[in-house]
Amino acid sequence: MRVNKKYIHVGMAATFAFLLASCVYSYHKKVMADAASLTIVDQYSIASERHLVQDYPPIDSDSNINVVVEIPAGTNAKWEVDKASGNLKWDFMNGEPRVVSYLAYVGNYGMVPGTILPKESGGDGDPLDVIVLGPAVTRGSVVKARLIGVLKLLDKGEQDDKLIAVSPDSPLGKVSNLKELKSEFNGITNIIEVWFSNYKGPGMVVSEGFDDVDQAWKILDEAISAYKHR
Repeated sequence: MRVNKKYIHVGMAATFAFLLASCVYSYHKKVMADAASLTIVDQYSIASERHLVQDYPPIDSDSNINVVVEIPAGTNAKWEVDKASGNLKWDFMNGEPRVVSYLAYVGNYGMVPGTILPKESGGDGDPLDVIVLGPAVTRGSVVKARLIGVLKLLDKGEQDDKLIAVSPDSPLGKVSNLKELKSEFNGITNIIEVWFSNYKGPGMVVSEGFDDVDQAWKILDEAISAYKHR
């Protein structure tokens, strides 16, 4: 019996699409469980049953970092965790909700709970920032990620380092350091550096380049210690 190759290809494509959708659904279902304790208060604020800075450890038992996602990948609205209440709020500038006037965020952007970059050490007084490379997740989700490096930045003279991490359940999930990221996924580090160097406008943020995973862990450990002794 002769089988039309067109139908074979259509069937294979449909099967692949189904499997891909199943994987994405499973991933988002798992992430949504982490966001289940969130309540939308209004269009500018989201309340959490657990304090998003105080009530989550920065590192889990498998040496993954916990990340509170403030800005999902592919979006521009500038939300952040309020350090006092532990809830999510849309940042305001000049009386208007802030939207980044640039390309959308290239990864899930957020912070590591239980950390701080103290002003007396040249930091901005906020929790340590991190970008998680992988599928977009729900705002307010607390996700596990593998730390692979850090982008060293100065924002108006203040230390504003961005940890670089990957979602274990993404195509980049097996990457362990920046060297592997560069060799296996050419161009991603360039995209990250160009984006963070320009998203606030020309000359506002200065990149001092990347450091690899060992330095990233050192920065994280210092931020954890600073939070404990604040």
